[in-house]
Amino acid sequence: MTRSILPMLFCCAFLSLRAQENPYAPVDERLLVESRWRYTYTLHLESNTVIHQADEGYRFFLYFRYDNSFRQYLNGAFSGGSWRLEGRTLHYPFRMVERFEIAALNRKMLVLEFHQPNSKGTFQYHFVRVSAAEAPFVKPRNELPDVIVEAERPGKEERLAARRERRRQRRAARRTPPPKPTYINVELTGGGFFGGIDPVFKDFIHIKSSGRLIKEFHSLYNGLLVTKKDIPREELEQFAEWVVQQKFFEFERLYDCSDPACQKRKFMKPKPIPLRLSITYGNRKKVVTVSIWGKDDLGIQYVDYPPALANIVDAIQRMANRIEEPLVRK
Repeated sequence: MTRSILPMLFCCAFLSLRAQENPYAPVDERLLVESRWRYTYTLHLESNTVIHQADEGYRFFLYFRYDNSFRQYLNGAFSGGSWRLEGRTLHYPFRMVERFEIAALNRKMLVLEFHQPNSKGTFQYHFVRVSAAEAPFVKPRNELPDVIVEAERPGKEERLAARRERRRQRRAARRTPPPKPTYINVELTGGGFFGGIDPVFKDFIHIKSSGRLIKEFHSLYNGLLVTKKDIPREELEQFAEWVVQQKFFEFERLYDCSDPACQKRKFMKPKPIPLRLSITYGNRKKVVTVSIWGKDDLGIQYVDYPPALANIVDAIQRMANRIEEPLVRK
């Protein structure tokens, strides 16, 4: 990452992807229906590089309607179509991309992620939620206005009862010490191939049980970049439970070559770097090593390992690569 990108990253550092929903569960469609969004920037996920930002010359708004149609506005031009949601996959055509993965969604933020088959890396469109008054879409005359329904204010007796219940819960909480959280530790290192225009000497991610994540990335020309952030405990526990569901602790300890071509590839350039993943959850710990991770420049995957392992590695890298705190250049 070049120095010219760093100021842009500082400006975007406050846009955390700490979505409140479970990032490994289907998206709540109610968060999309009748929602309006304003585009803010595009991120290249692997390098944490902001490659495009909205400004006065580029204004894009998106409106998901209740009837599964959408309206969009780009620099004065309106267009539309249909959308549908399947799990975390949003079928919504935009700029030669037919569908997106929802990387994050809550009441304030939407992140649409996609991977172009003819390009390298993963890209994310970042949006912030706006009100109807802030969006350029005009409600048709035959539609009823938006109505916000609020519950009737409770009476005095109900308020007193609720207050007494809160006091009782606080006293009970003081008497009962909170249970010690389950120990979680994640370490991911290596993977990929050594070579190219900017060879990577070190790529290490460590997530401690406290939620502190440290990523160290050291390449020839960019030096050592250290990213530090805090993963919410709830998200970390959700990730650990999801890892169990992926049967990580039942994987083999080593996935290695099974044919001569694979053995020969170990000594060819660019040289493959083994991937090592260690996860501890409570009293369970597993260390998995893959001698050749992923595909080489010819698109060949030499080692057969479970697809679920690739999903787990991808989830760890997503947590590490999302923008939350500035990078520290050593």
